[in-house]
Amino acid sequence: MRSGCVTGSRLLGSGSALPARVLTNADLAEQIDTSDEWIVERTGIRQRHIAGEGETTSTLATAAARAALADAGLEQGDIDLIVLATATPDNTFPATATKVQHALGCNGCIAFDVAAVCSGFLYALTTADSLLTTGAAKRALVIGAETFSRILDWEDRTTCVLFGDGAGAVVLAAPDAANPVAGGGPGVIASRLHADGSCHDLLYVDGGPSTTQTVGHLRMKGREVFRHAVVNLANVLGEVIEDAGISAEDIDWVVPHQANKRILDATAKKLGIPAEKVIVTVDIHANTSAASVPLAFDTARRDGRIKNGDLVMFEAMGGGFTWGASLIRI
Repeated sequence: MRSGCVTGSRLLGSGSALPARVLTNADLAEQIDTSDEWIVERTGIRQRHIAGEGETTSTLATAAARAALADAGLEQGDIDLIVLATATPDNTFPATATKVQHALGCNGCIAFDVAAVCSGFLYALTTADSLLTTGAAKRALVIGAETFSRILDWEDRTTCVLFGDGAGAVVLAAPDAANPVAGGGPGVIASRLHADGSCHDLLYVDGGPSTTQTVGHLRMKGREVFRHAVVNLANVLGEVIEDAGISAEDIDWVVPHQANKRILDATAKKLGIPAEKVIVTVDIHANTSAASVPLAFDTARRDGRIKNGDLVMFEAMGGGFTWGASLIRI
């Protein structure tokens, strides 16, 4: 946790990447017993991107990282830390972050993965921010990238309609003592992270190298996940708001994990945040797990909604359960 009186790392740029193939609800209705109306009513999702041949978590992550570096006006040699959040790595090991590092040509810098599923980007962001503020690195790439389509049971209509593939990235720089966050300058203001392993069986993958020697498929009890999500997200947002010494009205934008439109609406309503302040991309991207927050953020920056100087709240919850939130001045 960082209080609002301590300088945080600064966000210099963002980028994103999506697979070429778009799978609409109508396309899915030709494969399984579902319909566009059924999916939209329950989730708000209309389409998702699905990775094809040659598209992997590392290739999507690398493309998003390159876009973020270009947006920040930096070269790969300027980066000395890569933290990649993913639940769908290219390999059991080594870390997919090392493949991104090599593809970018910045070999030798710190590079590792974070596994916190849909909350992964928040965990990665907070970890990178901590390393930057302690002086362990100067500039970091923080990436969320997933190919969830490869762990879905495409015969389970309750789960396969929910997810898509993609990647998002941001560039962070070590704190600027001359422009502290407390003085209104850009940077990470406050973050909170949580986990509750007792909820494991509500959202998990039924495989793994140590248990089944397989990749497995995603399994979820949707109603229970929905109930926990609204409560946990509202609570952690309240914690960060209190830590930062602000009110909900001070927030310009909320960039939530894009799991389900009903969860986004219920969480915003519980906190009294107007719907027009919530960035929604679940309709076009579906749930991209650790990629969803940076992907939605980059989308909103590039279309002009989020501007420099805005106060932005990131929030997410995922399997584990894990959940968290971060408040950033852009």
